[in-house]
Order: sequence, then C-alpha cells, then structure tokens
Amino acid sequence: MTDQATPPETSTDLWSAIDALWTWLETDQPIGGREGVLLRMLKLSEEVGEVAEAVIGATGQNPRKGVTHTWDDVQGELCDVVITALVALRTLTPDAREVFDRHLTRVTERSLGSPS
Repeated sequence: MTDQATPPETSTDLWSAIDALWTWLETDQPIGGREGVLLRMLKLSEEVGEVAEAVIGATGQNPRKGVTHTWDDVQGELCDVVITALVALRTLTPDAREVFDRHLTRVTERSLGSPS
C-alpha cells in the first residue's frame, strides 16, 4: 500500500519527450529572446481556450453548433495543456523536472497532509 501524501514519480520518458519538444521549438522559433519566452507562456492560454471549446462542444452548449466534440477531445486538449505547461517550465529552467517534483511534493503534502 502506498502513502497518499507521497507524490508519484514522474516518468523519465515524459521528461525526455519534454526536452525533445523544447529542443525542437528552440531550434525553429521565429521569435527568440524575452519575447519568445513570453509567447511560449501565452501558448498556455491558447491551449486552455481549446479545452473550453471542446467542453462546450462536448456538451452542445452552443445552440448554433450543437455537439461538435467528444469527451475524448476534451482529454486530448487537457493533455495539450499539460505538455505546453511542462515545455514552458522547461523554457524557464533546465531543471524543470526537479522544480516540478519539488512543487508537486509541496502541493501534495499541503493538500493531503505530511506522511506519517
């Protein structure tokens, strides 16, 4: 049995993929420097908007359009938000994995309590 307050370890494959995506974006970015960093952070807002669009589409809340998405679409858009956030974090620090793990531990302990 695992302790609830201990956050799960993040996958090495996840961080390898994040590093690869970051490298690809860094190699091919049309705008670099501080402006490029800010634009990468703004990409998160775009992805969150796509989640909202998918939820509205999955629930048929737009009477003009009806049902245009599925809950699988929502799941995919949520994954895009997570990936985009991790790449943004990697843009700010090469120690993204350690920063994320430390933060996840703090949030888990704060929310679920310290391990006994």
